[in-house]
Amino acid sequence: MIPFLDLLAVEPHAVAEGDGGVVGEILRTFKVDWPFFISQCVSFLIVAVLLKKFAFGPIQNMLEQRKSRIAEGEEKLKRIEQQLAESEATTAAAIAKANEEATRLIQEARDSAAALSESKAQEAVAQAQSILAKAEAAAKAEREQIAAELKKEFGRLVTATTAQVTGKVLSDDDMRRINDEALAKVEA
Repeated sequence: MIPFLDLLAVEPHAVAEGDGGVVGEILRTFKVDWPFFISQCVSFLIVAVLLKKFAFGPIQNMLEQRKSRIAEGEEKLKRIEQQLAESEATTAAAIAKANEEATRLIQEARDSAAALSESKAQEAVAQAQSILAKAEAAAKAEREQIAAELKKEFGRLVTATTAQVTGKVLSDDDMRRINDEALAKVEA
């Protein structure tokens, strides 16, 4: 392979005369004209610099900006996904806590209702027993009153009957004695 510097080291008049060897032969074959070749190289360098500055530079800047925006978007997406996962976990924890609280409240309500129901049932039983006791006491008092009235009436009837049968007026002691004897026979 021929070094590039050796290519440039060949003098133009040597190529024209045919003394350049292999390099000279190549230059003659491709008809390289040095002033024209140098101007083309300078033109190429100018176009390359202009393209780099006004075409490739802005395009590369735009691509870098897009690349950075895409990276930022992906980073934001990861943060959003992480926040969403945290939010879902927080929501699940809040729902679990609310369910536990609701279960506890329901159990407390059931216990309270059972206690209230038991209390009301005991209260109703106590009231019923109180009513029964009062009714029994009232019935007993009424029976005693009726029995007393019956004894009194029975004693009056026996005394009246005895007075009519005997035809005499009985004294208080006689009436009491007859009443006591009649009541003792009836009670036995």
